[in-house]
Amino acid sequence: MARNRDQIIAGLDVGSHKVAVVVGEAKADGTIDILGVGTAPSSGIKKGVVVNVTDTKDAIVRAIHEAEVMAGCTINNVYVTVSGGHLRSFNNKGVVAVQHREVSEGDVEHVLDNAKAVQIPADRQIIHTVPQEFVVDDNDGIAHPIGISGQRLQVNVHILTALNASVQNVVQCAERAGLKVLKTTAETLASSRAVLEDDDKELGVVLVDIGAGTTDVAIFHNGFIVHSAVIPVGGDHITSDIAVGLRTPKAEAERIKLAHGCAQSAMVADDETIEVQAVGARDPVLRKRRLLCDIIEPRMEEIFRLIEREIDQSQFKDVIGSGLVITGGTALLPGVAQQGEELFGWPVRIGFPRKLGGMHPLVNSPVYAAAVGLVLQNLVDEQELARKSERRGRKGGKGLVPSLLGWLREIV
Repeated sequence: MARNRDQIIAGLDVGSHKVAVVVGEAKADGTIDILGVGTAPSSGIKKGVVVNVTDTKDAIVRAIHEAEVMAGCTINNVYVTVSGGHLRSFNNKGVVAVQHREVSEGDVEHVLDNAKAVQIPADRQIIHTVPQEFVVDDNDGIAHPIGISGQRLQVNVHILTALNASVQNVVQCAERAGLKVLKTTAETLASSRAVLEDDDKELGVVLVDIGAGTTDVAIFHNGFIVHSAVIPVGGDHITSDIAVGLRTPKAEAERIKLAHGCAQSAMVADDETIEVQAVGARDPVLRKRRLLCDIIEPRMEEIFRLIEREIDQSQFKDVIGSGLVITGGTALLPGVAQQGEELFGWPVRIGFPRKLGGMHPLVNSPVYAAAVGLVLQNLVDEQELARKSERRGRKGGKGLVPSLLGWLREIV
């Protein structure tokens, strides 16, 4: 039986190697039922930026069709991730005087508008203004200030910006595939919604999303995002190293990496061998598996060193109490967590999507973290918006505007 498409949400993650679509609906117990999943290889994105509109559009069409067949519904609207080295972020604050004795919805709207009233280059746009905390007079650490008495309201926010052209190109590809893009979300925020626990964010955690073209880094503390950055190195660099080191085509190098790769040579026995299709060779040749791992290990160490440098420069290193959570396709390499623990001296775990039901095993992988995060976040947003509108309607007052609700929900 076909489902009512108004009751479901589709998350579209447009990556450098693949396009992934996850379709879900909310359950009464607060979990998400996964209804359908679709994936398609893509060569139209490089390092998070569209380089071929037609290839990207075609990949989206294939992934959407696969998800539609599985979910038994037609997908017209999607939420889409934005990634790439063009993303920039910074922290800012806004301050307003409280108009009445208690902070009102209007005061919150006003102070958020104040915080995002910053000068940015004409070729960039603000894609997220994420509240970190509100401060009423001298009382800080407030998540929901409405109703609190005071004279001065301040909000500290984390602002993410992106190149207009890069965002528009991703949206254009989705629209050419016959879809309406309801909202774009930075991939880091989407992934964090799927793989991080509330305790992680409170204690202080570094989320590392290692994709094909880039590595996204985000630091959370006291429940809020405090720093984010994009490092222009990812799984593709490992694949290229393998192709050169084993003298094999890049497609074969990717296959070998996924099938036999390991981030720590010490985890591999000396006598293990693998078959490699060398360039120009008619038959596969045998190579030591340890040779493959000797190629992967230093590149992974370089990625971790770049992450470490980003953490040091962020000035938030001392507040990280929970360690690192690594997600994205490269997180599936055996030995990644162990290598991270050795280099950082912190607990490191692989981030898998959580709070899922339905076809959960199909998306129980770091590969789907961003797409699942889109579904989780936006189902919550839509439900909250409906509840707020209903309550405010009964009171005969004006509800919060949808954009404000989105900002406030992003801190959860």
